[in-house]
Amino acid sequence: MPHTPVSPKNRKNAKAMRRVMTDAELKLWNELRAHRLMGLAFRRQFPVAGYIVDFACPTYKLIVEIDGSQHGQDEQAAADLARTERLQQDGWTVLRFWNDDVLRDLDNVCQHIVIAAGLTAHDARAQAAGRTLGVQS
Repeated sequence: MPHTPVSPKNRKNAKAMRRVMTDAELKLWNELRAHRLMGLAFRRQFPVAGYIVDFACPTYKLIVEIDGSQHGQDEQAAADLARTERLQQDGWTVLRFWNDDVLRDLDNVCQHIVIAAGLTAHDARAQAAGRTLGVQS
């Protein structure tokens, strides 16, 4: 994946946001970090297209956003829609989950992420056996 220049301001904001995560973001990050979810390599508070997304898997061009109640308000929902459309223009798939979904039903959230990445049970077995996804030994 080619490197996209990130402004110093966005880089600084992303770094600051990594230090202060919501309970839902922290809970999901503990499932995603270090390739724990079927070998998917996620980054947190990752700059993409001028935005800082909660979680991104560059290999699969997959973004996961965790939304609090403020995202249900009309003005914020419109901003989220514009943001999603912009990210999709660059080929990213954007998944959005409510904080409450992550806190109460983490397994289902993770299942949706795996499905969106297009991974299968075969991929899971290969990963468990220590092989790299998509490469036969």
